[in-house]
Amino acid sequence: MEPAPLGEDGLAPDTGAIRTSATLDGDGTCIAQARHLAAEFLVSVQSVHGIPVSQRALDLTQLVVSELVTNARKYAPGPVQLDLRVTGGLVEVEVWDTDPMLPVARAADAGRVGQHGLEIVMAVCQGFEAQREPVGKRITARLALMDDPGGDIAGHRPL
Repeated sequence: MEPAPLGEDGLAPDTGAIRTSATLDGDGTCIAQARHLAAEFLVSVQSVHGIPVSQRALDLTQLVVSELVTNARKYAPGPVQLDLRVTGGLVEVEVWDTDPMLPVARAADAGRVGQHGLEIVMAVCQGFEAQREPVGKRITARLALMDDPGGDIAGHRPL
């Protein structure tokens, strides 16, 4: 896993966004590496840049990263690119892999063992999109950095 070079201030060159990237080789350790990178990134967002990050956001970001990288490793041969970016009170998690097939969330089925990852990701995110790239696909999930002071997850409306 090689993090992309950032400026001394932790900002991506030319964008002003707080971000980090890593190319994962797709081996058995890449999921744990991705989760670790996500945790380190959000801790840095809070400690270095002073942007509040709730424990819930940290935990959910690691969960989303884990599920998306797991799917990439399972269904696409080759490397996986993980990009994390903070923008507008959200953390964006982007995962690129070599398989052009877009994922489809399956209908809920309590009897099904496994294959609930995409359902989980879509349930905890404020935004989700999948797009084909010239090679492979890119999945983007957006999560709120903070919970609403009223106790609701920021970005979600109470039912």
